[in-house]
Amino acid sequence: MAEEAGLDADDTCAWAERLGWAFGLVADDPAARGAALVHLAEAQRKVADALARSNEMWLLTRHPGTDEQYREPAFLQARRRHEQAQRCSLPDGVWGGSVGGDLATWPGLPYVLLFLEWEARYPLEWTQHAKAWGTKQSLIRKVARARQEEALKAKLTDLVEIVVHRAYRCKDREYVRVARAVDSADLRGRLDRAAGSDSPWARCHAGYVLWLLDRPDLPNTRHVWRTWVAGEAAALM
Repeated sequence: MAEEAGLDADDTCAWAERLGWAFGLVADDPAARGAALVHLAEAQRKVADALARSNEMWLLTRHPGTDEQYREPAFLQARRRHEQAQRCSLPDGVWGGSVGGDLATWPGLPYVLLFLEWEARYPLEWTQHAKAWGTKQSLIRKVARARQEEALKAKLTDLVEIVVHRAYRCKDREYVRVARAVDSADLRGRLDRAAGSDSPWARCHAGYVLWLLDRPDLPNTRHVWRTWVAGEAAALM
């Protein structure tokens, strides 16, 4: 618990030092994205190496017994180095979150949003280099629960718009939570345009989100989604 509190206490500079390079993953310039992917590969290699070392020390110190083993200095150091390597990589670096604080002012929030934006804008690169569906789901739910300051609300509105325009991907249905959290005339206008576009995916996704925005008490379940996709939404009226 003390370690988690320490992570939460990191300031903006500490986060930037560890993960500032990752903003290249959402750059328009392919060269910048390529450089960021190289950095990510190296960070992930360090995580794997540190984990292997931690596992090695766990085996070497196993004889004292569980309680004593976890107090062995060599094992503790190897474990600490693994945790430090994780904090400089993705998706590991955005695990956890603000401990008992305000997510909207948490220094790690820009990197949570970065991870979601990367998946939304460059899904193939995200899938190849940092696929983590559970992390995606968890982060979407966290930002949907956060206090919606204007900057955060604008970012999340953009994310919803990007997602409804593409073919459905695992956990995309979670963005309904976000849409409900940031519901506004601006968002509905964007969804209306998507629902009237030539893209069948955009028409389906945007129409579904709009339909649920008008029905706040209707659960966003897999059954409701499948019924909508099957064109049977009228049966739920």
